[in-house]
Amino acid sequence: MDLPRASGILLHLTSLPGRFGVGDLGPGSDWFLDVLAETGQRWWQMLPVGPVGAGDSPYASPSSFAGSPLLISPDLLRDDGLLTDAELADLPEFPTGRVDFDAVSREKTRLLRLAFSRFRPDAEHEAFRRRADDWLEDYCRYNALKAHFGGLPWDRWDRDLAERDPEALRRWDEALADEIAFGRFEQSMFDRQWRAFHLRCRDRGIGLIGDIPIFVAFDGADVWSHRDLFRLDPDGTPTHTAGVPPDYFNELGQDWGNPLYHWPAHLKDDFEWWSRRVAAALGRFDLLRFDHFRGLDACYSIPFDAENAADDRCAWEPAPGEALLSAVREALGGELPLIAEDLGVITPEVEALRDRFGLPGMRVLQFAFGNDPLADIYLPHAYVRRCVAYTGTHDNDTTLGWFTAPPGSTTQPIEELEAERSFIRRYLGPGWADDVPHGLIRLAWASVADTAIAPLQDLLRLDSEARMNTPGVGQGNWSWRFRADALTPELRSWLAEQTAVFNRFNGEVPEAYRTRLGKPTEDDAPAGEAPTPGGPGTRA
Repeated sequence: MDLPRASGILLHLTSLPGRFGVGDLGPGSDWFLDVLAETGQRWWQMLPVGPVGAGDSPYASPSSFAGSPLLISPDLLRDDGLLTDAELADLPEFPTGRVDFDAVSREKTRLLRLAFSRFRPDAEHEAFRRRADDWLEDYCRYNALKAHFGGLPWDRWDRDLAERDPEALRRWDEALADEIAFGRFEQSMFDRQWRAFHLRCRDRGIGLIGDIPIFVAFDGADVWSHRDLFRLDPDGTPTHTAGVPPDYFNELGQDWGNPLYHWPAHLKDDFEWWSRRVAAALGRFDLLRFDHFRGLDACYSIPFDAENAADDRCAWEPAPGEALLSAVREALGGELPLIAEDLGVITPEVEALRDRFGLPGMRVLQFAFGNDPLADIYLPHAYVRRCVAYTGTHDNDTTLGWFTAPPGSTTQPIEELEAERSFIRRYLGPGWADDVPHGLIRLAWASVADTAIAPLQDLLRLDSEARMNTPGVGQGNWSWRFRADALTPELRSWLAEQTAVFNRFNGEVPEAYRTRLGKPTEDDAPAGEAPTPGGPGTRA
């Protein structure tokens, strides 16, 4: 897959400014689209947009298909006549720099229930139900049952419900009919608002990059409604979970708690669930980052009773990545618009799988300057065109936080830390060593990589307080937000200028940022000389 030379910003929707305590699909998203268009960006990359799960994580969603009700805009519900100005004027006071997920969830649920009381199903709602009939009812059932059972995971519900006995489902569908209907309403409103938002993106020439985690949460509608697709014992308990082995950053490895897939069942139906999952995500996004791509070649398997991921029984188990990607590509009509998240210790087999399907990989500048044996491939002069260059990701500290972290705050020895920072200053050169966040953005934008992405925190030069996620820490993540006035005219102008200078500007370059004179015509050329093909033109 070949992508045009372009750039973009990584910013989750929840981080947008707005009066409801969390960013959503309302006016704040339109404002940020204008910023992206003004600065010549082509891409807006986000984290998963499903309902958040444990620890408010978008990567632990109870559904691979549903949208997050937190992202529904009350302003747009008012525009639809489902809420009033007076009802939106009486809001709690929310923090401006962080999402208080509990408070936001309470208030948005209150407003959504009020809107639901006035909603009458229309043709658009019924069309959505038909499009989503392969997942919607099970998800809404799951949510209603989980609330009824006090938030218990599905394997601790009544046994007949955990095992999805048809008669039990019918009884509970009747008993919880109102709550199930409310769930349908939430998903219908999310779909309606997202589709309108996606159209506005296309009108501005902005593409959306989404994120598809390879694994799903155990306590969710996916596993409950498709137990045969996962490695569970007869009681519904996972036999093995996914993670990564011990490494430089974590001597015990990581156990993510996600159940591993039962691959024979997926092979039997030609990866039908996977094809539906990817197609649904591409209904919302133009390009998808496939998280933990190496898991398509082999998954790190952790026995459920293991104390940690360093247990001697843990092992890499092969996965049918080629068959899966081939089936999904065929289901999508021959296209596979994916970015392979190929970070960490990647084997030749993983690289071969990525390249066999023509997928761009990832290069992260924060990984380029240390003592890791793989660091050299992350240096910009070693990039290839078919890759996406990042200053950092949602799992990294901000660039300023990373560069200024005090000794001892990581496992890195002090002498290595000092050598790394010295290398960064020398690599950036005079003039940029004192502005490392912008220096790294400039390196990414200047690189040969077709696509360059920076988290907004790096454009804003923010420190560790603005970090989105710290892997292995269960609480306090995913909550960062910014104020609109932080994106000053000076920062926007700087970003537009760098985007133009390095020939990534999306659309016509404004006169203020043009780097070359108008292309000479034959009339302007000296006698006996023809204009130089591809000579000075108006592109940046």
